[in-house]
Amino acid sequence: MRSVTVSIDVPQTPEQVYDFLDVMAHHEAFTDHYLTNWRYSGPGRGVGSGATVTAALGGTKSDVTIEVVEAEPPRRIVERNISAAGRRRAHGTYDIEPLPTGGSRVSFTYAWVRAPLIERLLAPAVRATMRRANRTVMRRLAAELARHVATTES
Repeated sequence: MRSVTVSIDVPQTPEQVYDFLDVMAHHEAFTDHYLTNWRYSGPGRGVGSGATVTAALGGTKSDVTIEVVEAEPPRRIVERNISAAGRRRAHGTYDIEPLPTGGSRVSFTYAWVRAPLIERLLAPAVRATMRRANRTVMRRLAAELARHVATTES
């Protein structure tokens, strides 16, 4: 299946965005509209940090194990996702680029490595659902970043 990418521009620097995204527990606040029941594992940040969550999307619920497998401060974080009893494997990648006028462009790409047959058959609908959910994630991320940076600077 083809990957899905969504992006948002934020006023924070790439370093501020990366420092926020690097902490796995911060992800709960901007993804809890479809990822719930967060159980954390490993270190709190960086490669090896992880969580198991319950994903409710497209009328189905499934546990998803998320683990950070690559980190390139302040530009990139790659997470491995395993769900559907191992039948779904994917990577979620945050790319953070500086904008010429200041701030950052944050992109999130969800790339399936392996997907259950039904999802492959319904790929256009599955991709549209993921795109919609992750657009919401990006808007909520921008709000959480603003709140977080305001709190840490005061």
